[in-house]
Parts: sequence; structure tokens; C-alpha cells
Amino acid sequence: MNETWWKEAAVYEIYPVSFMDTNGDGKGDLRGIMSKLDYLKDLGIDVIWICPIYESPGKDNGYDISDYYAINPEFGTMEDFDDLLQEAHARGMKIMMDLVLNHTSDQHPWFKESKSSTDNPKRSFYIWRKGVNGLYPNNWESYFSGSVWEMDPETDEYYMHLYSKHQPDLNWRNEEMVHELYQMIRWWLEKGVDGFRFDAIAHIVKAKGLPDADNPQHLPVVRAYQLFSNLEKVHFMLKKLNKEVLMDYDIMTVGETSGLGPEQALEYVGDQRHELNMVFQFEHMTLDSASNGTGKWESRAWTLLELKKVMSRWQTTLHNQGWNANYLGNHDQPRAVSRFGNDKQYRVQSAKMLATFMLTLEGTPYIYQGEEIGMTNAAFDQIGDYRDVETLNYYEQSHLQGKPIDQTMQAIQAKSRDNARTPMQWDDGPQAGFTTGEPWIKVNPNYTDVNVASAMKDPDSIYHYYKRMLSLRKTHKALIYGEYKLLLPLDPDLYVYTRTLEQDTILVILNFFDDTPVMEWPKTLRGMSRDLLISNYDLPPDAEGDRIELRPYEARVYRLS
Repeated sequence: MNETWWKEAAVYEIYPVSFMDTNGDGKGDLRGIMSKLDYLKDLGIDVIWICPIYESPGKDNGYDISDYYAINPEFGTMEDFDDLLQEAHARGMKIMMDLVLNHTSDQHPWFKESKSSTDNPKRSFYIWRKGVNGLYPNNWESYFSGSVWEMDPETDEYYMHLYSKHQPDLNWRNEEMVHELYQMIRWWLEKGVDGFRFDAIAHIVKAKGLPDADNPQHLPVVRAYQLFSNLEKVHFMLKKLNKEVLMDYDIMTVGETSGLGPEQALEYVGDQRHELNMVFQFEHMTLDSASNGTGKWESRAWTLLELKKVMSRWQTTLHNQGWNANYLGNHDQPRAVSRFGNDKQYRVQSAKMLATFMLTLEGTPYIYQGEEIGMTNAAFDQIGDYRDVETLNYYEQSHLQGKPIDQTMQAIQAKSRDNARTPMQWDDGPQAGFTTGEPWIKVNPNYTDVNVASAMKDPDSIYHYYKRMLSLRKTHKALIYGEYKLLLPLDPDLYVYTRTLEQDTILVILNFFDDTPVMEWPKTLRGMSRDLLISNYDLPPDAEGDRIELRPYEARVYRLS
């Protein structure tokens, strides 16, 4: 068992534009984050992951970087960042940066040079191709809909963008460009940052020759993930990055790697691979999406059996070989309690149950801002209230395809990334205490009931439950390093498992729905004494028998001996 600080840490993700505004411009800033460090420390957070704060035109909320070495003036200055880093370290907390290495902004000086002429020295910093027979260079579809290719009329060639046309992909086959990225990463590490979340890192290598994807229906563009995701040469690139830069520092690294299973993940995070510490997997994020190729916008009902199967595979495959990154929500996903819980009748109970789930699995837990108070989807009624480029592109495409507006809006209300990007709800005052100005995106109307100030005053709140759970995880090493074992694998309502480290066994019982199932105490555990460590309900006197009736979204954690 290889013990490290980043395995034992709890990470809190901050989407800075929506976290806390101190200058009244309606957008969060670095001084806002600094003003809440004591709040995060008191909650039990060890690492703060900050979404991109680099200089950017903001076409994709900062994931379009125009200067890797500069802070976006909307967030503050480099001096503000240095102060934030110092203040976090003074409190025993670490800072993890969000870094995009797959693409830059089209306003980056490299790209401006690259597109200035076909023989510019930086032309091959990006991926350029001529059209084929008056069509795109190939038939790949962008993540944000449409082709991955955008024509540059000045040079009469196309450049590749897996995401927005304002985010041209870098060419990782150009060694000079890669060396420039190495220098930049080392610069931030010398400044004292404690790690990186590498955005879209699985896409940095594209298939040699950029061939067309299979297209039996002869569509203009088709999904081609297998030609630009998790290709073998990605591992060569990451090993080199680790050897040349990362291994010189005691940091944590996590990669965003969609489209892989745990066996493939071990190629990134295996203890002997020397690439990344952990990766974000997406299998559980697709359980409620239609499997007929229509993508995330068409929802389907997910089942607990599916969730158990996915999570158990990751827990067991990576045990003693790699490390998990556990999450239920982030800046790209709907709110966890709206998606996996019940944000209407049982918001508090289900949010606590989901917290119990995330904080008792093997792996580093990632808490997204607002989860600790049970923030919900905003589900705005008007498309004009949305800001997310992916959402707006989907609305436009749906309109062109003639889909009913109410059907389109239902999908957006359930799945838009803006559900997670509404301002943090600090109190029940104007704009939820987030800003004294007009927020860049509307505040969720339920802020008068769901906010930090009221949660901190209520000892039975979701916030205080998170505090207790985070403390519990630090107290019991079995909850960090213990082996996971699934019990009752075919139960459609209950998720039950143990975490065992040497002689220490923790039992976790979770009711994922609003019914009241009865659980028979597992025969293999009978005769062992049980000590209730935490529950999201007060237990009745007869709660400790071998036949347990669970209440809606009930969670219990026992220590067995």
C-alpha cells in the first residue's frame, strides 16, 4: 500500500466566475476565493482545484487560453494569484490548476502567427489541412456539433478544433511546441502550485493521417472518438511529460479521459506507468444518456444495478494497482442531487446519501462547489438565460432540425452545463451574496432556501453532514486504502459494500430511492459487533436488528469488529 498525501486529500472544485465576486462586476474573482479559504478549511478541504483563470477571450468559459502565463483580468492579477497561493498554503491547503494542453484560444499569439501564412514557423504548432474535393479534410464531428474543421480564407486551408472553432487543436507531433508547453508547466510548478487537472488530455494525439471515420449513413460529419481519444501514443507523450517535468515535484495530477474503462485507465494511472496519478472516468456520467447515438441530450432512466456495475469495476480493477478520482458532479455536469438524488421531496436526505457514497469509495473525492449545501439544477425556462456554448449550439441545431422547442428546453433543463455554473449561493440576500452587481448568469431562484449561511446555522444541514463525513474519512484509513467489496449485487434499491483494511472493516448501506426497502443483514457479517459511525437519519431503537427497514435515501456507515 503506497500512502501519499493526494490519496488522503479531499478536493474542492471551484468554477471561479461563479464562486465569489469582490469587485461588483458580476463575475467571481481570485480575491473572492481568498475570502472563502477559512470556509473551505473549516469544511475539511485539503486541495482547491481552480478551473482556468488564464487570460482568455471567454468563448468557452476560460478553456480557450490566449496566454498561459497571464491571469485573466476579470479574475484579478498575478499578484492576486500569488497571494491566494500563499494564503492557501498558510492554512495547510494546496492549489491545483486546471490546464488545457489539447488546444488554445484562436487569440493565442501562436495561432495568430500560425494562420498568418502557410510557411510561418508556427504553422505546424496547430493542425492544418487542405480540403478534399471541395469538402472538409475528413468527416470528424466536433464535440460542440458540426465539423472539427474551420476554413481560414486567408491561407485557403482548414484548421482542426475538436471543440469550438475558437479552440484550435495543438499539434503534439511538433517537438518545439511540446517543449514550449513543458517550459510553461515548469514555470507554474516553480511558482508553487501543487498539481494540475489536465483538460481533454486523452485527445492530444490524433490518428496518423487523419482518416475518415466509418460512415455507413453517409452523413456530413460523424463521431470519430476512436480516432482522437486514448490513442497509444498519448501514453508515450505523458511518460515523456512526467520524466521531463512532473516527476521533479511532489504534486498531484488528474487527467480528463472520456471513453475508457478501468482496464484502459490503468494504462494512465498504473503505479508502474509513471504518467498520471488518477483520471476522471465518465462511464457513470453516461448512464442516463440514450445509447442510440443521439448523445447526452436525450435522457433515459438509469438503474442502480448499472451504477453498481460501473463503480464496482473501477473500484476493484484499480485497487492496489492505480487510483480512482471519485465525483458525481463538476462544471460540465448537471447538479448531482438533481441527477442522482431527489431535489424536490428529499433534497436534504438524498444529498447526504450521495455525500456518503462519494466519501466512502476508494479514491480521491472531488466535491464541486455548492454540493456541500445541496445546490440543484437551475432549469431556466428561457434559452436567453443560458450562456454555455454547447447548450446554445444544441438549441440552434435542434431548431434547424425542427424539434419542438419544449422538448429541446426539457433536455437543456436536465443536462445543460449551466446547471452547475450558476452563482454560489452564500446567503439569502440580493444575488445570493455572490455579487453586489449583476451576475454574469442568473442566480438559481431557490437561493433564499438553499444557501451557505442558513446551512451553517442548522446543525442537521447537508453542510454539517459533509463536515462530519470528511472528518470520518480522515479518521478511518480503511475509508481511504481499504479494499472495496460489493454486497447484495442484485438488489435494485440498495447499494451496500464494505471497505476493509487489515482488521478494520467499514460497512456502507445506501438507499438510492424514495421507497422503504428491507435489508437482511448479510449472513457473512452476523455475529460481528457494529458501531454506527454516521447516518443521515436519527435511528429508531430497533435499528440494530438483522432485518432493517430503510427510509427514503437513507445512508448508514458502520464499523464492524
